[in-house]
Amino acid sequence: MPQLGVNLDHVATLRQARYRREANPTTGSAAAPGASPFSLAEPDPVRAVQDAELGGADVITLHLREDRRHVNDRDVELVREVARVPLNLEMAATDEMVAIALRIRPAMCTLVPEGRMEVTTEGGLDVHAQRDRLRQIVARLVGGGIAVSAFIDPEEKQVRASAQAGFQACELHTGPYALAFAQANADDRAPVFRAALSRLVRSGAACLEEGMRLNAGHALNYANVGPVGMIPDLWQLHIGHSIVSRAVFVGLREAIAQMKLAMFSGGATLDDLEL
Repeated sequence: MPQLGVNLDHVATLRQARYRREANPTTGSAAAPGASPFSLAEPDPVRAVQDAELGGADVITLHLREDRRHVNDRDVELVREVARVPLNLEMAATDEMVAIALRIRPAMCTLVPEGRMEVTTEGGLDVHAQRDRLRQIVARLVGGGIAVSAFIDPEEKQVRASAQAGFQACELHTGPYALAFAQANADDRAPVFRAALSRLVRSGAACLEEGMRLNAGHALNYANVGPVGMIPDLWQLHIGHSIVSRAVFVGLREAIAQMKLAMFSGGATLDDLEL
């Protein structure tokens, strides 16, 4: 039974839609005399942590981007302090982010690619092309007592390269699967859907074969999460946008509880999947 990691980035995104100019993007402190203290800006992702935990979140995920477009340093520091479940810090593989991680010491860091023009992370980290550089970064984080995961496309060469670089887990990028689900109109017999799901299952098996833990995430929602949630020996699912979107209508606790139910609704799909 996989754990649910709830990504709270979009709580911060909603905050930034109103308070972007009032605060320093790195520290979260007031930008100038007379500006509102950023700690009063809402919604505050730090305050969302308790509701997420009460809803059943097993992990809290935050992505501290280099441009601090939503989550900032204050958010990560305080969430690390108040969360009663493990913190998964998504971050770019840079010296700045490694230094922050080693200071804050989340339970896990997930290394992801970043592009300034993208709305959200698009595509997996190319571990195969930068294996030697990433091996050094992973070693620094592991040496600091932090587990390290690679956010990768579901390709065997990326899985094997992640193992060689010392990653302890892989998070399979489920964006292409979510697109295939939409193209198939949720028909689990459609070839495009079955091919995308098979790709995840095969890559997951390779990850486990290499002795790494298996995670998955990106673009998952209440309709498409079931088959992914039933992939054998899946450790964690990391989901944010869909949960926060539903929380607008039903509240964060209920949205998370509903997602945990949806995660276990796709077992029949895997039974006759040709692998």
